[in-house]
Amino acid sequence: MAQKMAWTGLGGTVALGLVLAGCAAQQMGGPSGKKLYLQNCASCHGESGRGDGPLADGLDRRPADLTRKPDIGEPFPTAHIMGYVHGYNRRDAPDEVMPQFGEDFEGQTVLYDIGDGILTPTPLPLIKVAEYVRTLQDEGGAEETPEP
Repeated sequence: MAQKMAWTGLGGTVALGLVLAGCAAQQMGGPSGKKLYLQNCASCHGESGRGDGPLADGLDRRPADLTRKPDIGEPFPTAHIMGYVHGYNRRDAPDEVMPQFGEDFEGQTVLYDIGDGILTPTPLPLIKVAEYVRTLQDEGGAEETPEP
């Protein structure tokens, strides 16, 4: 019984940590996720995130439409977005058009859960950009296509 109570207490502590980690990105100093996005991403992805920025037509490949929501039941791909923006999961891709922003988004780190339940030290600017991209899907994303 005592072990079950300890696990329950631990679960509550972890849940509280996740909530606080998510809030930390919004409350800590520095530019907002929207400002970072507009400064670094909008020239290609567009202000609305649809891949229609002023530089998009001159690229070898069209920028991703960041308003496209994951399939129904799929979570927001936080880890994929962060890895792609940072550049660490595509360093050797020969046909890559998007620049790597890892060095640009360095700085203060906070413990952050990317969706795997593990609090990981993550650069705050990277968190802010990923969370802003999530709002592009929530606010302006394409609607789910009904099945025929």
